[in-house]
Amino acid sequence: MNAATSDSESSLSIAGENGNDIPLECREDTKNTEVMCLGSVNEVKSRAVVKYSTAPPPTTYALLQEKTDLKLPPANWLRESTELGPVGTTILGSSSKSKPFSSFGMAYDFIDSIGNDVDVVSDSENIKKLLKIPYSKSHVSMAVHRVGRTLLLDELDIQELFMRSSQTGDWNWLKEFYQRLVDQKWQRKKKSKEQWYQRAILSKFLYYSINGNGAAEPVPAATGESTQREDEGPERDEMGPSWPAPLESSTSVSEDTSASKQESVPLENTFALGHVSSTPKEQNLTTVFNEGENSQGLKNDFVRNILWTFEDIHMLVGTNMPIFGGGRYPAVSLRLRDNNKPINVLTGIDYWLDNLMCNVPELVMCFHVNGIVQKYEMIKTEDIPDLDNSTFSTKVVKDIAQNILSFLKSNCTKEGHTYWLFKASGSDIVKLYDLTTLCEDTTEEKYQNPFTLPVAVLLYKVASNMMMKKGQNKKHYGTIRTLLLNCVKLLDQERHPQIVASANFMLSELFQLDEPQKGEDGESLPSGNSEDSYSEEEEEEEELSEDSDENGSYSTSKDPSDDSKAVAIIKSVGELSVPEKYKSTHQIRPNYACPVSHDLEERCRLVLSYVLKGLKAVDGSIKKESELPAADPNTPIPLKYEDITHSAVEKEISLFLDKDEPCQEDFEHPTRSGIIPGSWQYKMKLQLFLKASKAYYVLSDAATNLMKYGRALRYIKIALQCHDAYCSVSTSLHTEVLRFHSMCLSLCGDIQLMLAQNTSNRAAYLEEYNYQTKDDQEILHSLHRESSCQAFNMATELATDPEHQLSVSCKCYEAVHDLVVSGDFKEQSPEQLNQVLKRLGNIRNEVGVFYMNRAATVQTERAVNQAVSTAEQELWKKSFSCFEKGIKDFEAIGDATNTALLLCNTGRLMRICAQAHCAMGSDLKRGEFSPEEALYYNKAIDYYLKAMRSLVKREMHPAVWDSVNWELSTTYFTLATMQQDYAPLSRKAQEQIEREVTEAMMKSLKYCDLHTESARQPLYQYRAATIHHRLASMYHSCFRNQVGDEHLRKQHRGLAELHYNKAVKLFQLLRDAPCELLRTQLEQVAFAEFQMTGQSSNSAKLKTLSGALEIMTETKHAFQLIHKELLEEQRQLSDCTEDCSDPNKTEGGSSAGLNMEEVLKLINVFEPSLSFLLLHLVKLMTTTKKKSGPAEEGAFKIYKQVYSVLLRADKTTPLLTRVELILDLLDQLASRTGGRESGGQ
Repeated sequence: MNAATSDSESSLSIAGENGNDIPLECREDTKNTEVMCLGSVNEVKSRAVVKYSTAPPPTTYALLQEKTDLKLPPANWLRESTELGPVGTTILGSSSKSKPFSSFGMAYDFIDSIGNDVDVVSDSENIKKLLKIPYSKSHVSMAVHRVGRTLLLDELDIQELFMRSSQTGDWNWLKEFYQRLVDQKWQRKKKSKEQWYQRAILSKFLYYSINGNGAAEPVPAATGESTQREDEGPERDEMGPSWPAPLESSTSVSEDTSASKQESVPLENTFALGHVSSTPKEQNLTTVFNEGENSQGLKNDFVRNILWTFEDIHMLVGTNMPIFGGGRYPAVSLRLRDNNKPINVLTGIDYWLDNLMCNVPELVMCFHVNGIVQKYEMIKTEDIPDLDNSTFSTKVVKDIAQNILSFLKSNCTKEGHTYWLFKASGSDIVKLYDLTTLCEDTTEEKYQNPFTLPVAVLLYKVASNMMMKKGQNKKHYGTIRTLLLNCVKLLDQERHPQIVASANFMLSELFQLDEPQKGEDGESLPSGNSEDSYSEEEEEEEELSEDSDENGSYSTSKDPSDDSKAVAIIKSVGELSVPEKYKSTHQIRPNYACPVSHDLEERCRLVLSYVLKGLKAVDGSIKKESELPAADPNTPIPLKYEDITHSAVEKEISLFLDKDEPCQEDFEHPTRSGIIPGSWQYKMKLQLFLKASKAYYVLSDAATNLMKYGRALRYIKIALQCHDAYCSVSTSLHTEVLRFHSMCLSLCGDIQLMLAQNTSNRAAYLEEYNYQTKDDQEILHSLHRESSCQAFNMATELATDPEHQLSVSCKCYEAVHDLVVSGDFKEQSPEQLNQVLKRLGNIRNEVGVFYMNRAATVQTERAVNQAVSTAEQELWKKSFSCFEKGIKDFEAIGDATNTALLLCNTGRLMRICAQAHCAMGSDLKRGEFSPEEALYYNKAIDYYLKAMRSLVKREMHPAVWDSVNWELSTTYFTLATMQQDYAPLSRKAQEQIEREVTEAMMKSLKYCDLHTESARQPLYQYRAATIHHRLASMYHSCFRNQVGDEHLRKQHRGLAELHYNKAVKLFQLLRDAPCELLRTQLEQVAFAEFQMTGQSSNSAKLKTLSGALEIMTETKHAFQLIHKELLEEQRQLSDCTEDCSDPNKTEGGSSAGLNMEEVLKLINVFEPSLSFLLLHLVKLMTTTKKKSGPAEEGAFKIYKQVYSVLLRADKTTPLLTRVELILDLLDQLASRTGGRESGGQ
């Protein structure tokens, strides 16, 4: 059909300030024009927007000559006319037959307006009938359906319905109910011959008006005969069925339905029902959605669809009223009146409302007497309420409209229910019944209600339209959810599996699984059920408060009276004329967000419940395997599906399901369960499998974050099983599906890694892993219909071996890497490739560390004199290979930090290899430093240096830099100490070894960061002090052993003194190394004593001994630290004397930082050394001939006194006492030594 106007408006005349009418032309392009129609007393607001029209522009009507006989048919009578529209729709602007689903046809065409913008959708005749209720004694019977805030009104011809029930047996319960409570003696009423005569006169008049010659033309005899048949025809047709064929019928009349008239939402972007599955009786949607020549269904047959705003009421109305040109305005309506019968109020309201709905500013009235034209009269639309004998108040009509709408909105509260608004002929009482509830109270099935399927599909279409809108506000999700739940509730799954499956899939799509529900302002939306949500647990009808003054009377009595079955009653039609008599007490679904819990697992479980329902619907529509005929595996199995013509609604689901499947599928071979590729079951199952997989992935990810790794592995296992089933059904995979699959495998790798690292809770993980809910089991059952789901068993099994788990994790990441780098995937997801490479590098590092630690364990357990085993070497190779691959992975993404860490781990592996090649002598003692050790230590140094170069500078990553720096220093230090302690004298000269040791020590010292304050600073200080101590000891030894080369001896002596002094200064900075400090100082004294033996003069010896004694007095700091530690130990021992029976407490009381044996050994060296110095000093001072001063005399006495005390000291006294004695003696020596030095100066 070609639209003549689209979304256009035209205006009526409005009253000027002085009461003069200001004529406005009828313009089709006028937008948002508000029309004021003034009556004699009141005014109302009316605006009409033509949404769609098949009528041509209005043509001037033909003014018939006086005395034209309308009883004679014109030559063009009953011929198709573009001016009058389709044949059969010209009589009084209404159809020749009632259209019980006319509102649904309009709703389908303008789905954007349903649920939100429009209050009422109906035939204009039904609107007029409602607004005339207080003025008319005629019966009213209408079906009312609610979708959101929209009410759909359709004529419910109860008599015709009962005529059908007598033939089909349906609706007998309603017939009995009607006869018992409404009409005790029901019988079919026939139209009188006078009514048919008046209709024929009107039809001929309209055809005359478009004929143009103004006179009756002779009609052939055949035409007359046809006229006679035409006069009789309507009566016969009135008895015929105007309802659609029964839902059980398998007949399907194919008709190419026109494209959607809706402009705002194109067909490609809407959800839809594709091929609707056959039921046990091969029933399909075409029975209802396709309309043939001899059937009436849901097709929108109105000439015009108009969005009419009457006051604050927005209505989408369908009308077939012919509109002509002529008169003072470009649009007029034609009416035929018997001059002998005055116009009554009902006729006036009828004419006035027709003109308002169609924006027609003028009415042309043709008067006749017995079919003979008398005269014409033109009446403005705003003057119609003031005509003689038909005066009415437009304000009252407005109040009636508002009261009826409020009454219906307050009581028609349940979406999906069919309500029946009924007023008996001659009665003042209007009753509203809930036919759906009445039907449920009987033994008959719900699908015997012919409105069930159209209502369900409309709910579905509105929901799918809202779902597919770009940038759809999430606050509408609650509305969509309610629509879909009611849609599913209405339908029988066995008869309409496709709609049920698709609706459940859409329900699952409503929930955001990756983040909590948020409102537009960023705040979390309230949980629980909102006012518009549907609760399966709450089946009771909402009770409305009884308010006879405001809202009429609502029956709550359960007695079997006439009113007990009614939802609500208007006791008198006169109440409808009272302004605001009825106020809407029920808010028709406000826009709320989808009312779901904030708990992520609960949301996922809800999604899975909808997925399961969808899968059950799909599986139920497929023939069971036992019913399938035996066939060759390579031959498609015929499943007796009917190739039907898709309706517009069917195409929508197909388009939606195709959006993720752009690849061509193999349509020759059915799946394991018998699904034919390309069928709706095939496409729906793919989407449901994918949605289930995503939900389980989110559950697994959440469980991983909670460290519930057993549960996480179970969820990711089912997610991968869903993908396995998806792959079994689909013959090609979309890039997005592959990307999601890579995410699942990546998460599986993460979980296996966590399980390998957390072995302590293995029993709890196993219990979590083996638990399954009922929904999980049923979903797995559906998966197994398509696949064995064994493809990922290895990756998802809960092993007890950490090595196996690490290997599985690595294989998962490798599989992800292969997916990501395949085809165009790499270019589409560069960030994902980086993530995969980072995970690969990490897992290879973990595996490398695992093998490295195992190699270290094997080395520890190996016998001392046993050679390196092949198994140990294999562990080294595996570890090294993993580290090498991991380094390449991190280098590929430019991750310098992790590259440095893996290089550092490789260096550690080299050190373990070096330690394994330690040479042992025949006496099981450590042998010389071997070349293999040197090789591996040097390799370790190379890897640490590479790590330093990778980081470039400390600022890049201070923590990693410090770690590598420490390891490098440690390796140099270990290399030097091993060469020094186990010198390879059999292979190298002493001088070469000394050079190599010195070089390694100095390099280790280079990487000792003594200035940066950190946790490692004391360790660096201790190592630096140790290095200086070792170097000093080495030069001390060289000095002792060197003979002949005096220059070299002098050099060694200077270096030894230098390093001794540096070592002492560094040890003094430390509080936990008193033994090392004391040992170094004692070695210094020994070095001085050795120098003294080579001196010949007494003055030189005296000077040397005095310097050594000064070093001895400086040991006071070391002894103070030792004394402090001993006091702390004594205190701890005294604290635990109350419970000496507890060995743990007794052991815990000893000082962990002080080696008592080492202290005792050092004291036993210190005392003789101090005695030796004092003895020789006393001897030298006695034998000297130089006259001594007072200071020297005092020092001499002190030396003798201290020497005497040392000789008499008891070596068996407690260690603490001996230390206190030494401190006392050192105090004496320090005071006298200082005085002597000052006196000597």
